[in-house]
Amino acid sequence: MIKNILSGISGYAGAFSLISRLKLWKYFIIPIVISMLTAIFMGFIAYGLSDNIGRFLAKIWVWDWGKETFITISSFIGAIFLLVIGLILYKHIILALSAPFMSPVSEKIEIHINGSLRSNHRKTTFQEQLWRGIRINIRNLGKELLITIPILLLKFIPVVNIFSTILLFLVQAYYAGFGNMDYTLERHFKYKESVSFVNKNKGFSIGNGIVFMLCLLIPVLGIIIVLPLSVTAASVKTVELLNKENQLRQ
Repeated sequence: MIKNILSGISGYAGAFSLISRLKLWKYFIIPIVISMLTAIFMGFIAYGLSDNIGRFLAKIWVWDWGKETFITISSFIGAIFLLVIGLILYKHIILALSAPFMSPVSEKIEIHINGSLRSNHRKTTFQEQLWRGIRINIRNLGKELLITIPILLLKFIPVVNIFSTILLFLVQAYYAGFGNMDYTLERHFKYKESVSFVNKNKGFSIGNGIVFMLCLLIPVLGIIIVLPLSVTAASVKTVELLNKENQLRQ
């Protein structure tokens, strides 16, 4: 698993130069705009709701002594909760809406690596690619929330909350990598086959998603470069995995 995670991370090496060499920057303009608008929208929502959640949680504390302290702590917890949920929503929104624009990027990278597309590759329209992206990310959003909420509750337990932070980060990374890999997989697999393929290659997905999540820690610049870098890296590694699987079948 660790070897595969490191391999997924290594896909980012030379990503910028590959984008420039294949003249792919034009395909990222609309996704970057989607990324920036979504980030601004989610930021406003998080800012506006954090105090409200803090006051709601403060109602649990029925005593007068220490109430102000509890309100401060609960507001902080509310902000963390909103930040995590906001990141999850942001991630799946941009991955879903960017699907039709990222598919050509993945296609050009595959042609660059293999010389051509497979003769039996699936040909899909803009609408089909968008629907596929929405469907995959709604599915992943539901599963990620089911896993994330219990992990967030572990943050109330001292010491355990350290490990829960790492686990939470890896879960977010996995689903980010999943979305990036599917831009290539949608040409080769149907929905269920794609899910099965990513499940078999979790390490590569996590590795790609780790850098995706780290990019978002960079103020402003992160939401601009996150898709170009992560999609390019994921496309390179996914094509390599598909080639390896094809060789094993033969």
